[in-house]
Parts: sequence; structure tokens; C-alpha cells
Amino acid sequence: MPLLEINVLGPVSVRLRNCSIVPTAGKPRQVLALLALRCGRAVSASTLMSEIWGDAVPRSGPTTLQTYVLQLRRRIEGSLPVGSKQTAKELLARSYNGYQLVAASRSFDLAEFDRLAASGSAALEKCDAESAARYLGQALDLWRGPVLVDVPMGRVLAAAAATIEDARTRVLEQRIVADLHLGRHAALIPELRTLVAAHPADENTSALLMIALQRSGAVPRALQVFEDLSRALGGEPSACLQRLRQELIEDPARIEVSTYFPVERGLPRTV
Repeated sequence: MPLLEINVLGPVSVRLRNCSIVPTAGKPRQVLALLALRCGRAVSASTLMSEIWGDAVPRSGPTTLQTYVLQLRRRIEGSLPVGSKQTAKELLARSYNGYQLVAASRSFDLAEFDRLAASGSAALEKCDAESAARYLGQALDLWRGPVLVDVPMGRVLAAAAATIEDARTRVLEQRIVADLHLGRHAALIPELRTLVAAHPADENTSALLMIALQRSGAVPRALQVFEDLSRALGGEPSACLQRLRQELIEDPARIEVSTYFPVERGLPRTV
């Protein structure tokens, strides 16, 4: 049975039998992207029209949406094998007051990301840093760029993409915490420097870099990270970060990763 292969963690890709069904025109592309993002769930016609036109849905909106869906079904039908018992209407199905794209979770990268992220989080809760690092690393390896990077986004897609990007940030922090607990601090420094440069006011990332530098014997550079963070914030960082700075000054050898990033939580105690 031919299955749709859906990828949204980067440029949108929806393929059937290795043939792309992604249209080049912007609005049909938005429709397919939103259906792909919510694969396996119904998306109401009103939500699809809100994504395409915002608050200015034209009187012809419902008819135009039906035209876009018809175009997508024709692309699906063109990729089905001759004599297939499946139909385009089954793969892009009418559902209640909307439409639903049908695909197995194993062929949907976002569903696989969620599965691996959940496995990684569960491993962290069991203090199994090695398994956590493996699962979370596999989840991050699925990403090929920003979510739906090549799709014009209305407010519905933009909000969904922001939520997914936040989930990626959470998974990345958890993976770094797991790696710190596994003693991989030196290898993490270049990655963390890049993240701090991209997010200079993010306290979690700065704290992770400070600890990685401390564990690598570079206490002065760790203290410089605190100063850079203070400038980026325009004031003093949180009490947790100030305590870390004080320990770096007074007795850096006493600092334990678990004090600030307990493996079973994966984030600073102050968060």
C-alpha cells in the first residue's frame, strides 16, 4: 500500500512513491503544509482559510479552498500506481468540516521527532544520561533546517512552527545536559559558543557554557561568559547564575553539574 512520506523539519517534503506532490504556488503550498503539519488530524476549512487569508477571507474562499484541495488530489492521483486500490480522496480525505492528510507516523518526521524526544526525556527522568543523549541526538538529527523554511506562513503556520522550534530548543538543551553528565564538556564548547552567540541573553545556554568551560579547566573564560551575559541582559542575571559565578570565583573544583542541571530534569533548578 503506497504511503505518503511527510517531512516538515526543514523544507516541506510530501512524497508518494518517491514523487513529490508539493505544489510550487504559494497558497496551495500553505494548504498542504498545514495538512502535513497536522497529519492524521482533521483541519477545519475555517482554519485553512484563516491560514491563507487571515481576517480577509474573500467571499470565494470556500470555493477557492476546494480548488486547492482538488489540485492536491490530482497530484496525489498522478503518483499512485496503475490499478491502485487506494484513491487520492482516501489519502487527502474529507473529514467533518475540513480535510485530513493520511500517513503512518513512521513516515512523518515530526511524529518521529516527538517519539524520540519523549524517549530521551523518559531516560533523563531515570537518570540514564547515555540513553538520553542517544535518543535526543537522534531526534535532533531529523532536522534539516527551520520548520517549513520554504513555505509562506500565515498566522496558523507561524504559531505552529514557533511551538515546534521551542520543542527543538528544549530537546537540544536536554541533550547537552546529558552530554555534560557523560563528561563530554570539551566537545560541547564549540557548539555552546555558537548557541550563545545566537542567543546572547539566554541564561540556560550561558550557564551550560560556563559549566563546560569550568569542567575543561577554563575558569577565566567561564567568568567572561557571565560578564557577556550581564551586558546582553542589561543587568544582573538570575540568582542561580550569580551563585554559579560566585562558586567559580571561590572554589570552582566544588561545582557539580547536577547542582545546576540535574539529569532527571535537564534544566536549571530556577526554570
